[in-house]
Amino acid sequence: MLASGNSSSHPVFFILLGIPGLENYQFWIAFPLCAMYLVAIVGNFITLHIIRTDHTLHEPMYLFLAMLAITDLALSSSTQPKMLAILWFHAHEIEYHACLIQVFFIHAFSSVESGLLMAMALDRYVAICFPLHHSTILTPTVVGKLGAAVMMRGLLWVSPFCIMVSRMPFCNNHVIPQSYCEHMAVLKLVCADTRVNRAYGLFAAFSVVGFDIIVISISYVMILRTVLGLPSDEAQFKAFGTCASHICVILAFYIPALFTFLTHRFGHHVPRVVHIMFANFYLLVPPMLNPIIYGVRTKQIRDRVIQGCCGKDP
Repeated sequence: MLASGNSSSHPVFFILLGIPGLENYQFWIAFPLCAMYLVAIVGNFITLHIIRTDHTLHEPMYLFLAMLAITDLALSSSTQPKMLAILWFHAHEIEYHACLIQVFFIHAFSSVESGLLMAMALDRYVAICFPLHHSTILTPTVVGKLGAAVMMRGLLWVSPFCIMVSRMPFCNNHVIPQSYCEHMAVLKLVCADTRVNRAYGLFAAFSVVGFDIIVISISYVMILRTVLGLPSDEAQFKAFGTCASHICVILAFYIPALFTFLTHRFGHHVPRVVHIMFANFYLLVPPMLNPIIYGVRTKQIRDRVIQGCCGKDP
């Protein structure tokens, strides 16, 4: 069923299949996905609460971590409730505008998360390479401006291809063979020339992720040079330890994200089940792992969690 607009016709709703190829197991697959989502929600809310209430944590690294927690909550919540409804209750229909909103949230907040990881790498670079000037270079005002710039970049880069898709006519096939609306998946249902959309999607992805990865790589090369020049093994170990959690978070985000992105465009021989599962993990694993990794690796947060659970001083 099509709804007529001023410039194009679009379907009233799309059909999300969930996990094609695993229809008989979707009900049970939803349980670990739900558990991961609950861990992400609880973990990120705890992280936010600790950073908000403890004024000693109002430092650049923790402020960026709070922004990352908010981003993870938005990123996971944009897909997981609908995904669980599909897997448990067979609620496959998603309204047209809700689908486009989901596309926007997924790509905008993925861009924001990438930008925050870059900002956190810059924070580690300044903290280790210029420790005496860290507090004067990364002031709360600078941190706020960096966070705002990352957010605006996500909104401005993603909005054009969402607007372009909304103005294009769709074919009679309204089935999306996965569990959420993603730009390329929706674009494949368009009955028009999509070369401009695809080109802009590639430009937006590579300009954001490419730039962020370059900055992160340069930051850690400089960090490595500085750490290897420290006078004692203990100082080197401590410096490496402060970066270990951030490197784990970076790998947990970029590896599944790049696999999903490249498979959508070039991985035609990758089994669909593998692609769909990675696409689900890409939006769920980083939000789940981030508070766990930082909670384990960051003494200040770990001590406050223990204090809250046991009612004892850290």
